[in-house]
Amino acid sequence: MKRKVNIDKKTGIRLVVLILALVNQTLVVFGISPMPFTSAEIEAGVTAVFSVIATLWATWSNNDITPEAREGTEYTHKLKAKNKRKKGGK
Repeated sequence: MKRKVNIDKKTGIRLVVLILALVNQTLVVFGISPMPFTSAEIEAGVTAVFSVIATLWATWSNNDITPEAREGTEYTHKLKAKNKRKKGGK
């Protein structure tokens, strides 16, 4: 059974940024300078900040890759909206 994976634009961008950050960090670990900085301290700092931001961004957001996950998120949003209407009507 083949399952079609449909990734939305935001999820795709987050995954690409995360992959670039990880590749960049790996290059720095092996002594290859992917960024045009002369100071090793600035390079390490920028790379570390970039890696942390990309990791937080990619993991914080809801990455619905499968149709079932998107359906579950849609259902959750509907339940939350229904609960807000109930609380507002009291």
